[in-house]
Amino acid sequence: MLDHIGLYCRKASVSLPFYRACLAPLGIVAIQEQPHLNAAIFKREGSPVFWWLGEGGPEWSGQAGRSRIHLGFAAASPEEVDAFHAAALAAGGLDNGPPGYRRPACYSAFVIDPDGNNVEAIWQTERSK
Repeated sequence: MLDHIGLYCRKASVSLPFYRACLAPLGIVAIQEQPHLNAAIFKREGSPVFWWLGEGGPEWSGQAGRSRIHLGFAAASPEEVDAFHAAALAAGGLDNGPPGYRRPACYSAFVIDPDGNNVEAIWQTERSK
């Protein structure tokens, strides 16, 4: 359904390292740097969907953080969720729900990113069968 998602951040120097750290355990990496926009494109190998994150130009960066969103990233295991949470906290994120089962078939963790967005790593057992 999705081709890509774009998210503006206030300071790429803070947000890009945060996401590089916490998404790496999920197999999501920056595949393209866009220094002219203070941005990067993130993707998981084999996925058709990508995610753009950056400051953009002045007309874009002025919008950063105005509408808080929730981002949910798929994890392949509970261990990936744990690693995401630990990496996010080490990179300056704030705990918004430690790793654990939210319902019998869902193990997830939540953090608040540098722009105030709620970010989740989620392993859903019904999808891994």
